[in-house]
Amino acid sequence: MEKLKEVRVGIVGCGNMGSSHAGNIYAGKVPGMKLTALCDIAEMRKEVMTKKYPDVAFFDTSAELIRSGLVDLVVVAVPHYDHPTIAIDAFENGLNVITEKPAGVYTKQVLEMNEAAAKSGKLFGIMYNQRTRPIYQKVKELIDSGELGTIKRVQWTITDWYRPQAYHDSCSWRSTWKDEGGGALINQNPHQLDLWQWLFGMPDKIMSHVSFGKYYDIEVEDDVTAFMQYDNGMTGVYITSTGEAPGTNRLEIACDMGRVVVENEKIYFKRNTVSEREFNKTFDGIFGSPEYWNCEIPVKEQENVQHVDIFRNVAKVLIQGGELIAPGYEGVNGLTISNAIHYSAWTGGWADCNNFPHEEFYNILQDKIKNSKVVKNVVQRTTDTSGTY
Repeated sequence: MEKLKEVRVGIVGCGNMGSSHAGNIYAGKVPGMKLTALCDIAEMRKEVMTKKYPDVAFFDTSAELIRSGLVDLVVVAVPHYDHPTIAIDAFENGLNVITEKPAGVYTKQVLEMNEAAAKSGKLFGIMYNQRTRPIYQKVKELIDSGELGTIKRVQWTITDWYRPQAYHDSCSWRSTWKDEGGGALINQNPHQLDLWQWLFGMPDKIMSHVSFGKYYDIEVEDDVTAFMQYDNGMTGVYITSTGEAPGTNRLEIACDMGRVVVENEKIYFKRNTVSEREFNKTFDGIFGSPEYWNCEIPVKEQENVQHVDIFRNVAKVLIQGGELIAPGYEGVNGLTISNAIHYSAWTGGWADCNNFPHEEFYNILQDKIKNSKVVKNVVQRTTDTSGTY
């Protein structure tokens, strides 16, 4: 990959995330990056952004921005279905890409994006900014170092995503199969599903129970419980909902060396003085368990600049070389978990993550889209233009 002296950035989609990224880069928070182009199909967004950034080129379509010659890196910040389409176009025109999460809505399309990225030889990143948080980096360090021993069971309950009906009604594309491609899994949970596979690896099989429109007048999921099975014996339970208030965010890891709980921005470790498996081999009493210590694992505090950290990492790789914190190729992993949860719920059986039926899932999703509710005043999007969040 050719090293750059400066990274010229074009952002496709100037909604909440796109405009935030534009502000950070324009303000000079990312050394080595310069905002040179913007794009959005909404006239209102165009008026706001051209007034705010008069010296930055503005394009009405992503195709124009990509072919402008003004950018080295395209940031894709549009509704979910269009992430792979725009990224593929950028790769085919020799540009580097960062896509917002999720990588896409269905694995078939994301695998095509990964193939285009590999063929191009260009940098491919994804905005999984939660990987930059010290608390999750510390958990990964504990796992990778072997400090926890073998992991037996993981349970993540994350229900602090409460959204009122007004949220679902706020945009025509929200909470529909046709325009958003799902609910809590595809909107709120991509970061956690990525962290799950980043920390614990990909499950081999998933069985799920999913409620669609349980709490709201929507057609997509708002309550999920998934059981994950690993061939090495580890199991996992993932619970999420947008209909609980107050919610919780609790990650619990049961392992040979005790139990880790990540909650309220703290890491608590009930650490066995000896591995449970070793204790089991040597203890000859009828009742008893390993002695353990109550430990709080220190986490280094830092400024909350997660998105900026991803951009700084990308700039460093493009200018100096190195490794990405969040390679775009890995976006398919968390999406496979999401798709597998949907697939299991739709078919009533196990979803095989190792041999996921990409084509069958796509076909079922197309049926959902055909029957998706009709929303008044829907803004029609074409696949070669940007949208807004």
